[in-house]
Amino acid sequence: MHGCFCVAVLNSGPISGLPTEERCLQSIDWLGKTQMRDGSFADLIAPYDRVALVLQGGGALGAYQAGVVEGLFKHDIHPTWVAGVSIGSINAALIAGNPPERRCAALSEFWSRIAPPSPWEGAEALWRRLDPDGPSISVLNQWSAWRTALSGQPGFFRPRPAVEWAAAGPFAGPTSFYDTAPLKKTLEDLIDFDRINRGDIRLSLGAVDVLTGNSIYFDTETHRIGPEHVMASGALPPGFAPVEIDGGYYWDGGLVSNTPLDHVLEDQPRRDTLVFQVDLWSAIGQVPRGMSEVLERQKDITYSSRTRFNTDKVTYEQTLRNQLVTLLDRLPEDLRDTPEAEALRHAACGAAVNIIHLIYRRKSYERDSKDYEFSNAGMREHWESGLADTLATLAHPDWLAVPPRLGGPVTHDLLRDDGKPD
Repeated sequence: MHGCFCVAVLNSGPISGLPTEERCLQSIDWLGKTQMRDGSFADLIAPYDRVALVLQGGGALGAYQAGVVEGLFKHDIHPTWVAGVSIGSINAALIAGNPPERRCAALSEFWSRIAPPSPWEGAEALWRRLDPDGPSISVLNQWSAWRTALSGQPGFFRPRPAVEWAAAGPFAGPTSFYDTAPLKKTLEDLIDFDRINRGDIRLSLGAVDVLTGNSIYFDTETHRIGPEHVMASGALPPGFAPVEIDGGYYWDGGLVSNTPLDHVLEDQPRRDTLVFQVDLWSAIGQVPRGMSEVLERQKDITYSSRTRFNTDKVTYEQTLRNQLVTLLDRLPEDLRDTPEAEALRHAACGAAVNIIHLIYRRKSYERDSKDYEFSNAGMREHWESGLADTLATLAHPDWLAVPPRLGGPVTHDLLRDDGKPD
């Protein structure tokens, strides 16, 4: 049902005839006028102590998250905490490192800079319109991905020159195929790191310690964040080299866990939290036919981090914490001050947790290169998909209500609540 709600609204509302992206933007405003007359989305989320935006890694697919963010901001839904991994960390830093009125523009500037129109973009756009779901789009996307692999992406990464490999000799050499120096400049151009470190929005960036293999979160609660922390979170080997920070070396956090939900929900003290979890890889798929689909499915499984399993696991654990509150209240007086009761009290949690789950759904023509297919047309498609899915999600404003505090977390997503697999 990808984008179908957007189409339904457009067909019934006074906004038809505009280009697709503009229609989606206008339909959000129209939805707010027709369905939220008695209040606003800001009013709905006001009872929560914090609103968290959790962003998965996924390379070029990350434009989907930018579309989600635009949809949320259009409804005056602004996170107080953004946690990301890999490309999710870049999007997160762009949000935290800009004032509210500049955040969408910063995201747009970043994605336009790293995925600019090609000289033959007009011909490609015509081809896509003539055969929107056909095999020719797969050919176009594969060609775009090959260009990226050979030439890199402006403002993001570039291939290391052959001289670096030749000069190193047979037993040593560069530790990555690409140089991410262009990304550092892009981040410095578009992100105010002083703003990030003032802590207006909490920012958490997932990475992995190369020496220990353990996950680490660079968090504004514990670290002073710079461009190197964002780059470390997205340093996926062997494409990108580990990033040195204070004598340690760090790779992409997706090597261990590509979804930073645990980091948010395990934070102490626990508070009433509304989570928008935006995933780029679907855990559910089909049996592959051919090697390209094998490679794609392998990535889906690896980087989805068992998306729904982990969400269900976190939900189960939070339910147990809620139930501990009730159990502790029923303890006899002579047991309430024991060390065992104190340990249970530390683990208990009476906070409400509401998870709104948005998951990117692959297009029929996408292949295993979808995470490094950085064409301008592909970027726009992903952005529009995120915007449309956010619109469809916010058509259910009741989902944003604070759930019962001792009833366990509540999870909503379009696919699960509509009874359809992703």
